[in-house]
Amino acid sequence: MKINDLKMPSYGGQALIEGVLMRGKKYLAAAFREPDGSIRVVNEELSGIYKSRLVRLPFLRGLVILWDALGLGMKYITISANIQTGENEKLEGPAIAFTVLFSFALAIGFFFLLPAGVAAVFQKYSGISPFFTNLFEGLIRLILIILYIWLVGKNKDIHRVFSYHGAEHKTINAFEAGANLLPEEVSKFPLYHPRCGTGFILILVIFSIILFTIIGPIPNLVIRLISRVVLIPILVMIAYEYMRFASNYISHPFLRILSMPGMLLQRLTTNEPSIEILEVSIAAFKTMYELENR
Repeated sequence: MKINDLKMPSYGGQALIEGVLMRGKKYLAAAFREPDGSIRVVNEELSGIYKSRLVRLPFLRGLVILWDALGLGMKYITISANIQTGENEKLEGPAIAFTVLFSFALAIGFFFLLPAGVAAVFQKYSGISPFFTNLFEGLIRLILIILYIWLVGKNKDIHRVFSYHGAEHKTINAFEAGANLLPEEVSKFPLYHPRCGTGFILILVIFSIILFTIIGPIPNLVIRLISRVVLIPILVMIAYEYMRFASNYISHPFLRILSMPGMLLQRLTTNEPSIEILEVSIAAFKTMYELENR
């Protein structure tokens, strides 16, 4: 099956701790490398919001992806962490909920409110136009994101997660090219994929500059900060629809050029996986695919 035969978000994935999650329209599967070296595979049928009309409505379906990243993503990251740490250090219940909420609030504050506040102060004392203020705000946001990704990638454990991220991309690239899903074959395919969440972040930053410029100047700092938080869902919806369109027509020369910055940014979040890591990613994909097409 070729990439043009697919319609997003049919097949996507996420790197876990010593594991990979693969998701289809109806099922997901996650494979983990156990501490003893064996591979454990779990799966579940997608229900609730994934069977609602929201997943078929343009723009609103982008919010499903956000829910997916926060909900299912955190659930399976927790499972993978528990597999590695053992039952004695198991994470569950309120601790997980608090971690998700705290991380989400921290990300909004660091990547949205901080750049908006710095840009507002800079505009006040420099007198630059609102257009260049929004451009400056977006530049700060992008620098913070790139710096954060680069710094966390220096961590040994995160570096390995990025290898699983690369394995996820290679597996999906190999499938979309019609190749045999064998580790030696999958290893030949690119580390980068146009539907990657890393590229989505870059798209989100670019559209934030455009949207905040259209809105125009907001002199009141408090209202300015509130607007940045309130408009996040709208930015997610717009960015997702653009990424969906661009990835489905990635063979077009113009869209291929536009996608290059996002693909380059993936250099920070993907590493070349070993054969053992590819085995985990392939196991997750095959299980999900069989469930989707049985």
